[in-house]
Amino acid sequence: MTDKEEEMGASLFSRTIDIMENDPLEEIFALNMGDFISEYLISEDLASKIGKSAKNKTEKLKSQLKELISIYSLDNTLCVLGFDSKDEYVIYNSIAKTLTQILDVDACHIYLTEEFTRGLTFDDKFLGLVGSSVEFNEDIYSKKLGYADNENSIIVETFKSLEKVQVKDVSQISNFVPKAELKEDCVKSLAIIPMHNNAYVVGVIVIENYKEKNIKRAYMDLVDTIARLFGTSMHLQKAVETAENLIADNSIAIEELQQMRAELTALIGDLGSNQQAFVEKLAKAVDEKGQYKVAHSQNTAELSRKLCKQLGLNEKTTDLVYYAGLLQNIGKITLPESLFTNKGKLSKEEWEKLQNHPNVGVNLLMNINFLSEVIPYIHYHKERWDGGGEPEGLKGNSIPFGSRIIAVADAYMAMTSERSYRKALSKDEALDIIKNEAEIKWDPIVVNALFEVLK
Repeated sequence: MTDKEEEMGASLFSRTIDIMENDPLEEIFALNMGDFISEYLISEDLASKIGKSAKNKTEKLKSQLKELISIYSLDNTLCVLGFDSKDEYVIYNSIAKTLTQILDVDACHIYLTEEFTRGLTFDDKFLGLVGSSVEFNEDIYSKKLGYADNENSIIVETFKSLEKVQVKDVSQISNFVPKAELKEDCVKSLAIIPMHNNAYVVGVIVIENYKEKNIKRAYMDLVDTIARLFGTSMHLQKAVETAENLIADNSIAIEELQQMRAELTALIGDLGSNQQAFVEKLAKAVDEKGQYKVAHSQNTAELSRKLCKQLGLNEKTTDLVYYAGLLQNIGKITLPESLFTNKGKLSKEEWEKLQNHPNVGVNLLMNINFLSEVIPYIHYHKERWDGGGEPEGLKGNSIPFGSRIIAVADAYMAMTSERSYRKALSKDEALDIIKNEAEIKWDPIVVNALFEVLK
């Protein structure tokens, strides 16, 4: 796969055609199964079954499909499909509102194809509005807002092209027709991002501003990654449904089972790649909002990983600490940028918002199930070795080790980074401060590891 194909989300499933004929199970199951997936999702029991002979080829294939389905579950991805009533679709309103906060925009709308809107009807429209940040006085779904397949609209055009667009001045285009119900008469600029995984497109995300404004690159990259994560999740959930039907079919051909096995394997791998990209793009967006002039979250995560290796921690723990390092300031993503650019004294309300940002981040992470294991590391990274920290005043070794590692890495990177309100400290100045505060703020063992890593 080329770098361009990887960037575009091309699935490695296309490679399976060359290895399907002789059915080498080791290769098929290895396909697209990177360390991220195998470390957390593949059981030893499944691994032991790969490559072994079976008396009944069909039953073995069905058994492997069941194992793949068990690897993938709604607990390992975004729960964005399988709704049967309009009440369940409220999750999309929440997602739309969260995106308006993250991106600091005026409105967000989410449209899905009719294939993914069970429980809702949109008459002759093939794209239906399932979520919006705009407050409605009545049921949003009773309005049946959406777009017909043949409609001359930039939203339909973007959906079909799979190419995201950003328009700074909508008056310059003829195929944007405002919907009064969505307050689009006020829209001055917009961005449209297709939700897709390779060529499998499930809908679009529409971002709107009531003044001419370009969305920052880091934010657009984040939305694009979210859109791909949605597309992959929904494609995978549909594939699981198909696989379940094939398992129940007693007359199914072996070739169909092989094809489905390869497709599920590839999609689970794609999901892992998209999840990792989501974490990294989210971290970059946090840094952008926090007004860091360097990639603070990425640098903190990298330093945390080096500390883990210096301390001899295993690979899984190291990976979890790395992800927690990326996301330790995630709460800042829903706070206004003005809080970080303000060089004067913050108001009491502004200060409380900043002080509480770790809890905002934890709540957000709890809704992204595949990141649940990093929550404790993030939640307690503001604790102090002497017990004087937050949020619970944990002391010494009662603070999770991962949190103690992130705390030291975060402090060092923050001290040596230039901010809008102060200049960066030198390496030696930062290390002197951290050394003097060992056994007060920081775990002395982690501080010693920091000196070893940076010497």
